[in-house]
Formats: sequence, C-alpha cells, structure tokens
Amino acid sequence: MVEKFLKKIIAQNHEDLRVISALCSGAKIKQSEIKYLRENKIFLISLERDNKEKFDSKDKINSILKFEFIEKSKSKNIDQNNDKNILELLAIDLFKKEKRFEIVLLFSNNGIINLEAEVIEIELDNIEKVNDKN
Repeated sequence: MVEKFLKKIIAQNHEDLRVISALCSGAKIKQSEIKYLRENKIFLISLERDNKEKFDSKDKINSILKFEFIEKSKSKNIDQNNDKNILELLAIDLFKKEKRFEIVLLFSNNGIINLEAEVIEIELDNIEKVNDKN
C-alpha cells in the first residue's frame, strides 16, 4: 500500500534545520541517489527514513532533501566509486563562516559531506509512505 503525502518542511535558519536533522536521523541513503547539480546550485538526496511524526510508528517514508544556493560540495570518507554503498545519515549541522554557511551532513562510519551555501534554503519533501508489510 502506498499513500501520497503532501508534506514539506522548509529550513531557513539553524532552528528549522534542527527539525529536519531530527526527522532524517537514521535515514538510509543509496549513494547513487545523491546528486549535485552544480550549474543549478542544487544538492539533492533521496532517502528512506522512519516516520518520526507518528509516535510508535514503524512506517518508512521516502523523502527528498533539497539544498539550494550551494556553491561547493566536498566529501570525506565516502568512496565515490561505490554507487551501491548505503549511507546512514546521523545528523545535519550548520556553521557560519564569514559571509557564507557551511552545512555538514554526518554519516555513520565517519562519512561527511560539506556544502558551502550563500543562504540557507533546505527542503525536506516527503514523497510516499512505504509499507514494510508488503
């Protein structure tokens, strides 16, 4: 059974990003579903996360994390040649460096993705609910 969601959370400051980080903590990400569209300044991640919006729910939600106004992307301890790798997102944090922002995505096994942004514009957009009973 698949249900469509019309839920979107937009983060434009550190407090908003904490909510998105908490909702995405523990999410599974196929490395092949991480894309940086340099010309559009957009960084996209497709992920499967637990439904933390409902208490005691074991449902999974497919979501898209969209980071806009991204100037640079760097990764550390992530094998770029392994598209089949599954990453577990632990947290997303934000730092201000001079006139720019650094968004840090922390993964299990010490994986890190650093995004440099002009402004904070992050969306968590739920796509569909995946029922584990199928």
